[in-house]
Amino acid sequence: MIFPIIIILIVSLVVVAIVVNALQQHREKIEAERRTEIAKQKSVIDETENVLMTIDTIPVSQKLIAILHTRVLNALKVIFELNPSIPEIRQRIKQSQERIKMININAQSPSQDSFSLPDSDKMVIQYIQAVKKFRVLLRSEHAKGKVDTQTFTHEDRALASLQLRVNVETLAKRGNAALQSNMLGSARQYFEKAIAALEGQTQPDQYNIERKAQLDEQLRTIQDNLKNANAQDRAKKQEEERDELDELFAPKKKW
Repeated sequence: MIFPIIIILIVSLVVVAIVVNALQQHREKIEAERRTEIAKQKSVIDETENVLMTIDTIPVSQKLIAILHTRVLNALKVIFELNPSIPEIRQRIKQSQERIKMININAQSPSQDSFSLPDSDKMVIQYIQAVKKFRVLLRSEHAKGKVDTQTFTHEDRALASLQLRVNVETLAKRGNAALQSNMLGSARQYFEKAIAALEGQTQPDQYNIERKAQLDEQLRTIQDNLKNANAQDRAKKQEEERDELDELFAPKKKW
């Protein structure tokens, strides 16, 4: 009689151990997922705040700024739900909410005509990367349903226009530098690329039309100069060939 009881107790202990172990693994899995999600949201906050640090140099609308600040707020709320005990999380949420309230989303967007190309190539690259990052984050919020399609289309088109300006003005700057160095071939290539970028726009604005006209004029001047230079080279070469023939068939001198 005792033996069956012992067997039952052993089996019960094994079952309890299995259940306890399963529960422990489940808790560890949930905790790991929670930590992973918190880390993900912190990454979202850092990424977005880094982009927001560039708004002093990049002409973007207040509506887009509000969208990105709301992205930060939503990430903070997720972290709070997962772990309310994180230090200062409540205060950060409050500050984020107050910051969003201060943004006038109906304010007129800054004109891109005030855009000026950064001085160094390194700064230009950073500028382009920042504009691209704005577009990536905007697209992400639209995909999550946080931004309506009309707003997304308007803001993305403005960013695309700004990105085009940076590209065109960079090429034009390099083209002018090549001109100053009398590198006509390189200058022509830079201007051709800038014009091609403008021609690739399906809905050209005033900037596209006017800038393309300016670049077309510069390109024509370069092409004329190249033709003249080539003609001069050909004439010089022909003259040299005539001199060689004249020398070859000239009467031999008598000594």
